[in-house]
Amino acid sequence: MSITEPVPVEPAQPDTVKALVLASRAFVGVAARSFAVVDPDVTLPQFRVLVVLVARGPQRSSDIADELQVNPSTATRMLDRLIRKGLVRRSRSASDRRAVQVRATAEGRQIVEQTMAHRRAELQRIVENTCGLWQPAVVTALTTFAEAAGENDDQQWWLGWNEQYSDAPTGAER
Repeated sequence: MSITEPVPVEPAQPDTVKALVLASRAFVGVAARSFAVVDPDVTLPQFRVLVVLVARGPQRSSDIADELQVNPSTATRMLDRLIRKGLVRRSRSASDRRAVQVRATAEGRQIVEQTMAHRRAELQRIVENTCGLWQPAVVTALTTFAEAAGENDDQQWWLGWNEQYSDAPTGAER
């Protein structure tokens, strides 16, 4: 088959979809437990906002709404709650005084980092209990699945955050 010819795609297998649904429930449980241990007052949608801010740096509230696929007013309410909790801060852009951006505070970044550490530890425990199943083909399949879903690996995810997004005020604080 040449490079220009489409590769035939097989239809999804019902057993595969069923296994993925079951695995996704397990992953959601691991994720929920990991952030509930760190800060039970942070909801899953609020945690998703923190992850976006930690991974991508300062964002406009409209960017957050787009990323989470929610109405702008919903994103604004989530951000207001996170600001009251001291996990997010608003600031005006130094280059465009009209633009207001939000950024994770040190406490917000710490919640994301601790949550990810708890998640990795629980997944490590699960993998150790099922170590005979993790053949290279399984790892490749899961990695490819995550990439197809638009997920980055941990290293790429964390490269989106660096010290330029620290708590140092930039522009006029709001």
